[in-house]
Amino acid sequence: MTFVASVMPLVCWLLYAVLVQPVEKRRPSLTMLMREQRRRWVANALRRDTPLDAILSSTIMGAVNFFASTTVLLILTLFAVFGQIGSVSGFLVDISPQAHFTPDDLRMHLAIMLVMFFLAFLVFTLSLRQFNHYCILLGASDHRKEPDESEIEAITALNALGARYFNNGIRVYYFSLASVAWFVSPWAAIGASVLIVAFVIYREFFSAPYRIVVRLPRA
Repeated sequence: MTFVASVMPLVCWLLYAVLVQPVEKRRPSLTMLMREQRRRWVANALRRDTPLDAILSSTIMGAVNFFASTTVLLILTLFAVFGQIGSVSGFLVDISPQAHFTPDDLRMHLAIMLVMFFLAFLVFTLSLRQFNHYCILLGASDHRKEPDESEIEAITALNALGARYFNNGIRVYYFSLASVAWFVSPWAAIGASVLIVAFVIYREFFSAPYRIVVRLPRA
């Protein structure tokens, strides 16, 4: 049970990214709906020659870079905790007397959390890379002529791919809360994982932003 509860947040994160794709073909998620708005953005950006789009792109990339940098700090922190297993064990006994974790249990769980945040760092850097490609193609476009549909679609695809990677990385932070709950109780980690899955599904398919965006015109 200790091991199952430890890996459950990681498994839920990975499975959601895979299983949501066939669902989106039947019912578009908020991410899919925003892709249509990204296409409108690209189509309009290719027709205007102003610094507006550069400012917007810089803001988005700044947010991705912030989370990538924060993830590196969390990875370094987890490495530091490995050297303080004894102190962590004593602290856990104080805050959760009913939870009996061996040093090996703690090392295993910290290793799984390291894997989660390492994958999150890779995802955030992939997001930065796609947004970088997006900016290059946007800057390489000729604003003096009517944009080609294939050019619009290619730039939109890179923008949307960067956003999908970014959202995937953000979900690691959601599921890391379930990993933290593991220190209280394995059952708390399992319950938190289920609740976070439900929260992510609600956010993508039933939330107020979804109901707002679904009414907007599509490209």
